[in-house]
Amino acid sequence: MRTANTLRHALGGLGLVLIGLGGWLVADQPDPWAVPVWLAGAVVLHDGIIAPAVFAVGLLLVGRRQRGVWRGALLVAGSVVLVTLPLLVRPGSPPNPSALPLPYGRNLTIVLAAVAAAAGALVAVRRLRARRPRQGRATADD
Repeated sequence: MRTANTLRHALGGLGLVLIGLGGWLVADQPDPWAVPVWLAGAVVLHDGIIAPAVFAVGLLLVGRRQRGVWRGALLVAGSVVLVTLPLLVRPGSPPNPSALPLPYGRNLTIVLAAVAAAAGALVAVRRLRARRPRQGRATADD
């Protein structure tokens, strides 16, 4: 128990140091208010658009058994889009020529199609398993 408390205090102290470092780095920016504005925008985007859309799709469009699969697929797809979006919508040429060496629009489409295909395959496998009789069950012929 003593080791756990020591580890907890060490990790808490490290967390406080990293929070302080992050605050110092934000304050050192030319426009320190840009980061809190960006974070507030991320919260509004998540709570106002992404979370309600995932909830609505899960509640309205799919059956009860497949809700988790499609919600998970939407969360993965939304995360991938959020990571890729700044690279796609950045105006002008990148300051670093190696920042956009690949066709990110095409690759995003491929990844989203793979996520949808994986979710669809999982739903199909679950439906097939639900239809076929389980082995080991007593049947009327026994």
